Amino acid sequence: MAQLVTDNPEKSRFEIHEDGALAGFAEYHRSGEEIAFIHTEVDPAFEGRGFASQLARTALDASREQNLAVLPYCPYIRAWIKKHPEYTDLVPTSHRARFGL
Repeated sequence: MAQLVTDNPEKSRFEIHEDGALAGFAEYHRSGEEIAFIHTEVDPAFEGRGFASQLARTALDASREQNLAVLPYCPYIRAWIKKHPEYTDLVPTSHRARFGL
């Protein structure tokens, strides 16, 4: 089964699809050179298969490519960054303590 993560700027979210079906999304708010991740959700039918992790990695990689500062308000994105410290640099130093990073 093919999974695809895409940015849907009209809905302000990264979406993951499997064989054309929406499996989940990571919602964000973008302002200038910052992107604030607000909420990540995976449909229960797709849980336990790494979809949220794939969403987080792709969204954060896209943020890095666009030189965006990341504000991880979403508990899942914040926890994912803690587990993958190579992404901590995306969060501005002045905001890391606020997010426990």
